[in-house]
Amino acid sequence: MTSHDPDPDADQTAPAESTRGAKPGLLARMSASLSDPVLRALFTATAVSRVGRGVFLAVTVLFFTQIIGLSAAQAAVVLAVSSGCGVVASFLGGWLADRWSARRLAFTFELLGGLLLAAYAFAGDFVSALVLASLGGFFDSIGHSARSAIIARGFAADRRVHARAVLRTVTNLSIAAGSGFGAIALALGTPEAYRIVIASAGVVCALGSLPLLRLTAAVDAPARARVGQVRTETGSIDTDAAAAALSERRDWNRRSPWRDPRYLLLTVLSAVFGMQFGVAELGMPLWVTENTDAPEVTVALLLIVNTTLVVLFQVRASRGTHELRVAGRVTMIAGWLMVAACLIYALAAGLPTWAAVAVLVLAMVAHTFAEILSQAGAWGLSFELADQVRAGAYQGVFGMGFSLGALASPIVVNATAITYGFAGWAMLAAIFLAAAFGIWVIARRAAAASAPLAA
Repeated sequence: MTSHDPDPDADQTAPAESTRGAKPGLLARMSASLSDPVLRALFTATAVSRVGRGVFLAVTVLFFTQIIGLSAAQAAVVLAVSSGCGVVASFLGGWLADRWSARRLAFTFELLGGLLLAAYAFAGDFVSALVLASLGGFFDSIGHSARSAIIARGFAADRRVHARAVLRTVTNLSIAAGSGFGAIALALGTPEAYRIVIASAGVVCALGSLPLLRLTAAVDAPARARVGQVRTETGSIDTDAAAAALSERRDWNRRSPWRDPRYLLLTVLSAVFGMQFGVAELGMPLWVTENTDAPEVTVALLLIVNTTLVVLFQVRASRGTHELRVAGRVTMIAGWLMVAACLIYALAAGLPTWAAVAVLVLAMVAHTFAEILSQAGAWGLSFELADQVRAGAYQGVFGMGFSLGALASPIVVNATAITYGFAGWAMLAAIFLAAAFGIWVIARRAAAASAPLAA
């Protein structure tokens, strides 16, 4: 965790004695990372598109309920269906990225997704909002899976997790900035303001797809021979080449992630631990407002704490997690931190206002470091345990599992912590710890199995 991979593009000149021990700051480290053209293109695309997404996240629910006139239940249905479409699209995007150009898929579907977000501005009822949300969620998830395939193929093994960490950092910064722009519509409160801001956000998301055009064919899957297209110069089928192509196809099918029980189990357990995002998005706000004496503004304070810590520590915490044992170890640490976070959240109930706020901040710090470490571990394992021949399909399956976890998290969090209080928080803590332990076992066994091969 404390080791630092040398940057091959860094200046090789020896530093002066007075600065030899100095560590570069966050911005300096990010700038050094962007010497890689693939990461630079992904970074730019992410920075632009996530600003638009931040605007959209800030105003969507209120636009549905206050401007269009949907009920809270209808708004929930729209968002749930959008997430459900994303589950299917996650696998489909990875599957397509193994067969066609991942960069073109990412560009096309992220462009379409942005335009659909802009079209929200013209929604006027439940049906139109539902259709736009479904298509938007579907296209956005396909584009996201194609990006994961690009990362799997566009970087060396020891740089993939670093790339994901850099992109997650800029995602948090951009969404925070976008949320600030979204506040303009919230402050004005008029239908025109909402529609202009939403249309602008969609256009910004669409513009974020343009840097993906700078990616080269090196990030695409290698071309595969087609059995019926293997012909000699005279036009007859080359039987030897056709047999080889048929054998390649059979080998291709055998490499499906659906035939890899270890990876499927990793996906399920990672999805379970991924429900910790539901704790931050649903459980924490409801717990703060309904079960503690902390003021409602505490929710915003805790989210600021979360975003700040992710920006400061995600890249640093991701070092070395391309190694299986390290990835398993940081995931286990994340499990114990999540146990601590759940129990500390629960303790905030019944405390005086100042004490409740202090305890909630402490819980969020533990929760955020659990999030940071679990993401780093999940990225490392999802890349290292995947078959690189089918990198797109593997990343699609992993993304689909995460989407399923996101769908389940509101139900699970409400059925445990919000319903049963301290006992419910303890149930959640046990769930997270069990998932982390299972991931740790998978990583440990995979490392042990790969050791003889490396010897």
